[in-house]
Amino acid sequence: MGMVKTVGLVLHPQRDSKVAIDTIVEWARARSVTVLGLPDEVGRIDCSAVAVDGATLVDRADLLVSLGGDGTMLRTMRLISGRRTPILGVNLGRLGFLAEIDVDELPFALSAIDDHAYTVEPRMAVRATLPDGASVTAFNDIALVRIPGHGLSAMSIAVEGHPFVRYAADAVIVATPTGSTAYSFSAGGPIVSPTVEGFLVVPAAAHSSFNRALVLSADERVVLGLLPTSGRLALEVDGAVGAHLSPGDELTVTAVRAAAWVVRLGTTSFYERARRKLRVNGSAEVD
Repeated sequence: MGMVKTVGLVLHPQRDSKVAIDTIVEWARARSVTVLGLPDEVGRIDCSAVAVDGATLVDRADLLVSLGGDGTMLRTMRLISGRRTPILGVNLGRLGFLAEIDVDELPFALSAIDDHAYTVEPRMAVRATLPDGASVTAFNDIALVRIPGHGLSAMSIAVEGHPFVRYAADAVIVATPTGSTAYSFSAGGPIVSPTVEGFLVVPAAAHSSFNRALVLSADERVVLGLLPTSGRLALEVDGAVGAHLSPGDELTVTAVRAAAWVVRLGTTSFYERARRKLRVNGSAEVD
């Protein structure tokens, strides 16, 4: 990233940080940097950010700043997906996993950006092609989730055209390494280093005798086929319902390398954040 001329802000839908926004706006003013924001977001706060639509924000920003929690960070990544524009994640409030810094570290982070004292790290996404040809991109996970009262998530999993396993479960989750600490983790999946180029297929509350997760290469294509015995399912993209699927429908999922780039300042590692968020301590016998 050369000199930053334009910063795009992406804000949490409720939690506003006047302090953080003022810090960024002041920093920008002193350097003749333009600050852009989305109309419904900057409209809520009193600041000199220029309201532009999503496409313009993505086109013009040299740097995106996500102010919120993990959900805001995921939304920012989906917004910029496929571009090399770096994202600085700033955590407001509750313990975040994806954001690089907390609000009080923002002045330090902006100085580091001035001094080019940071690195950018790629993040993998998973992309699903829906039966109607539309596609969705997720940076944590895509999940096929049973709708209460509509029967289980029953599906066949084929890898590179080879039928492999059938799951009956409350949900089947396809997760990136980033998403390995989210829904996939709560379903019993492994913690995956963010530098691994692969993705996971994990059944949640499996009713089938085979209940293990699969780890696939980033180059492999997986097809999830809803079996005749399946209920109607909700397709969740990073936790938000994106569509509904019915028995007979197929979903093709592939990994997308370096779909987003995040600013790293070297303040914490993935493993420190994972320990903190997931309370990874191990057994009482070893403590």
